[in-house]
Amino acid sequence: MAEAHQAVAFQFTITPEGIDLQLSYQALNQIYLSGVRSWKKRVSRIRNRVIKGVFPASPSSWLFVAIGILATMYMQSDPSMGLIAKIQQHLPLHVSLSAQGQTMVSALVFSTLLWLSLILALRFCLKLLLSYHQWMFEQHGRISNTTKVWVTLVRLFSSRKPLLYSYQTSLPHLPVPPIKDTLSRYLESVRPLLTDPEFKRMTDLANHFESNLGNRLQRYLKLKALWATNYVSDWWEEYIYLRSRSPIMVNSNYYGMDFLYVTPTPVQAARAGNTITALLLYRRKVNREELKPVRRHTLLQSTVIPLCAAQCERMFNTTRTPGTETDVLQHWQDSEFVAVYHKGRFFRLWVYRAGRLLSPRELEYQIQRILDDTSPPLPGEERLGALTAGDRIPWAQMRKQYFSSGVNRRSLDAIERAAFFITLDDEEQGMRGDDPAGNLDRYAKSLLHGKCYDRWFDKSFSIVIYKNGKSGLNAEHSWADAPTVAHLWEYTLATDAFHLGYTEDGHCKGEVDRSLPHPQRLVWDIPSEAQVCTSLAVAQALADDVDCHVFPFREFGKGRIKKCRISPDAFIQISLQLAYYRDRGGFCLTYEASMTRLFREGRTETVRSCSNQSCAFIKALETGEGEEQCRRLFRVASEKHQNLYRMAMTGAGIDRHLFCLYVVSKYLGVESPFLKEVLSEPWRLSTSQTPVQQMELFDLKNNPDYISLGGGFGPVADDGYGVSYIIVGEDMINFHVSSKHSCSETVNKLLLVIINATSSQTMKCSSQNY
Repeated sequence: MAEAHQAVAFQFTITPEGIDLQLSYQALNQIYLSGVRSWKKRVSRIRNRVIKGVFPASPSSWLFVAIGILATMYMQSDPSMGLIAKIQQHLPLHVSLSAQGQTMVSALVFSTLLWLSLILALRFCLKLLLSYHQWMFEQHGRISNTTKVWVTLVRLFSSRKPLLYSYQTSLPHLPVPPIKDTLSRYLESVRPLLTDPEFKRMTDLANHFESNLGNRLQRYLKLKALWATNYVSDWWEEYIYLRSRSPIMVNSNYYGMDFLYVTPTPVQAARAGNTITALLLYRRKVNREELKPVRRHTLLQSTVIPLCAAQCERMFNTTRTPGTETDVLQHWQDSEFVAVYHKGRFFRLWVYRAGRLLSPRELEYQIQRILDDTSPPLPGEERLGALTAGDRIPWAQMRKQYFSSGVNRRSLDAIERAAFFITLDDEEQGMRGDDPAGNLDRYAKSLLHGKCYDRWFDKSFSIVIYKNGKSGLNAEHSWADAPTVAHLWEYTLATDAFHLGYTEDGHCKGEVDRSLPHPQRLVWDIPSEAQVCTSLAVAQALADDVDCHVFPFREFGKGRIKKCRISPDAFIQISLQLAYYRDRGGFCLTYEASMTRLFREGRTETVRSCSNQSCAFIKALETGEGEEQCRRLFRVASEKHQNLYRMAMTGAGIDRHLFCLYVVSKYLGVESPFLKEVLSEPWRLSTSQTPVQQMELFDLKNNPDYISLGGGFGPVADDGYGVSYIIVGEDMINFHVSSKHSCSETVNKLLLVIINATSSQTMKCSSQNY
């Protein structure tokens, strides 16, 4: 009851002499300071709304416009062409103000209207500029005059220092591609995968769809594009993620790893203290919009194009709650605590006191209290997290039946409303011991699913701190894509290692207020563990079937690839195609994730990496064609891949358009054999690059060991591979490959050996300059 007594601000008793009132000035001071913090945040939000509302202008620009109008009127000139006089006639000021005062107020009203009109005009011009994407298709040294003029104008409009969300209203909307173009690109993408009779059949299906149902569906989609901010994102979030009734563990959630060679401290509580601090500092930047907008460099490196930042809004204080038909993403404005799991017990850890963020040393002290707590789990508590790892419908039913009121509701609220979730794992992980490669694989599996009950997979992200100080994260996918989480994780790792740091004995820096209240143990009343055990069995079977391998490739990196004037991403994708061909003896439909955040609320698009050109190169290489022929075909294949990637980024992709047409057909209650077949095609090779977005945070020259392993995800198809890769520095590429043990044809270690061999062979094909 210690926490309850400390929360009481005053007590009173009734005596024969009257009421005896006892005030706790310490508690009242805490309430006052918390209120001050809350009001500061409100004022900051209002200020940011004003600054964003007038971007790309500034609030002070109103003063210049008003002074300019008043100055011209003082010179006996009317810049409004009679509008000020008309405004004066309609303002009810003739009683309270003199004629001169009425004129002054009317001029200020006109100045404000003129200022707002100029802002709208500037914003419209900026949106037009950001709608220009031809710069992506131009080559170094061959920039057109149109692009040069565009670069100058973008620099002019981007001269002010923007807030995180300043560009949001200026970003263009995602366009709906012509249906004829989408179908043409689709047929081209499947040509190398089909025989001649199969391709003719698919062509007939596509032509029949276009001439009949397709144009009708397209009209509905264009109507949505006129009305909605993004014609894809809401349906993508709902139907691909939230309506899925299968487990999100492995199937949807993904993971991020710690440094490869370095563990900043072996003290578990200290690593947790610094990590929590770094994450909350990042949240503060997001809340105050002090985080710089993520931008993409153009061919002229001094010019950068902003990307949509909408995914940052739900990064913290967000939980995916289960439903019988669809899940719901719940987001709370703020949270002053985090949820912690350790050895089967759940805790609420308050991270603010008296309106200030606890220091890293204080957070370490609080975490150590949890680690030292020897109380056993309550009945049903230890494996409660398995509900979030199993099928969604049983979890929704269990939640409604047992977690809608009482202590269970309050404890569940503490987890769901927490800023994020932390697991203090009692295992050791990382590249260590006599089997570093095997330990890396076990590290990846641990982050992907753990014990299936010691993570809360519904949280926007969960942090895992291992017994030996190693860390990592597991992220839920529906609210955002990997680049957004990667940006957060880069900041966290860099802040932890280089800015917060540790003492010589591995503890966090700073002092400790030992009067801090103990972390609050969450209380549960679980009458039946049957559903928990059922969900755990489903999750355990899924986890046991997943095979994960992590492969740091050190022979060369992007430095050597770029010297050959080849895109590193195209090089890796073609190498993966070659590896798969040698592994399985054929080609497959290949998924590469590309972002569409050049558009407002953009998320991802698919790059169909298996093209006619890449297949031609691989066949030539495998049949022993001459070196010159292989080099020529490799160049053509890499240029084709780059073009496909650019088209996907600029709204000319294939799969999101076809997906939305399919959703419209379902709403209209009509069947399309073409769309049904397209959306049922398996992605046996699903790939994604984890981008390094903040290299300025890591000094790899002076600290070469502080390189990140990136992260990975589970396989999309039962008989396929999930391949994630991160290009680290100039000389290293880290691969994460996943598959399923239940498929005898997918062997990760074999694929990694082939990747190693084919990357070197592909390098030979690209080593000669044009």
